[in-house]
Amino acid sequence: MSQEPFNFSSFTFGPVIDLPQEYEIFDFTQGYDPNRERMTYGIGKYDENRVGMYTTDQFSPGAQDARTIHIGIDIAAPVETPVMSFYDGEIYLTGINGAVGDYGGTLITKHRLGDRDLYALFGHLAHRSLEGKQSGQKIKKGEIIAFVGAPAENGGWNPHLHFQLSWRQPEVCDLPGTVSLKDRDEALRLYPDPRLVLGPLYR
Repeated sequence: MSQEPFNFSSFTFGPVIDLPQEYEIFDFTQGYDPNRERMTYGIGKYDENRVGMYTTDQFSPGAQDARTIHIGIDIAAPVETPVMSFYDGEIYLTGINGAVGDYGGTLITKHRLGDRDLYALFGHLAHRSLEGKQSGQKIKKGEIIAFVGAPAENGGWNPHLHFQLSWRQPEVCDLPGTVSLKDRDEALRLYPDPRLVLGPLYR
């Protein structure tokens, strides 16, 4: 399946996290230091080659096909920051991807844009975000649907939201948030740039 040209500008979307006027733009091309000084809010880039950042088994670290290309956008924010739906839609899947380095609490929503279905993954959530959620449950643009999780329940990361779009219908409550260089071109077609709905968070 490939992504055909789609006019996102025909729709009006909302933010998934209310950001302050100033926030940091992260550069993870040189790896990840969880103890570095950083602003409270920040953005981690889409289609960034993060060599050395992903060290747990699911990313095949050190292998020729290591998964280093980031296919979502990260939004750093304090624990329990509300996470909102960017558009009307429904709850599609919920789950906990509990391995170290994984998403922790995870929510996937489904949205109808014209004649196409678009899916969105919200990862690294507080586990309470999943309470009472059922597949098919309707949600509205701007509705609080989740909360940013602490490291103990978000896979061990500094608190942030991983937000990812998908034209491909997920079979389980998971999407590959990173891919190898050899899979990059296909992934960029299947998982479009989240800035198409979130706006120009960085240049």
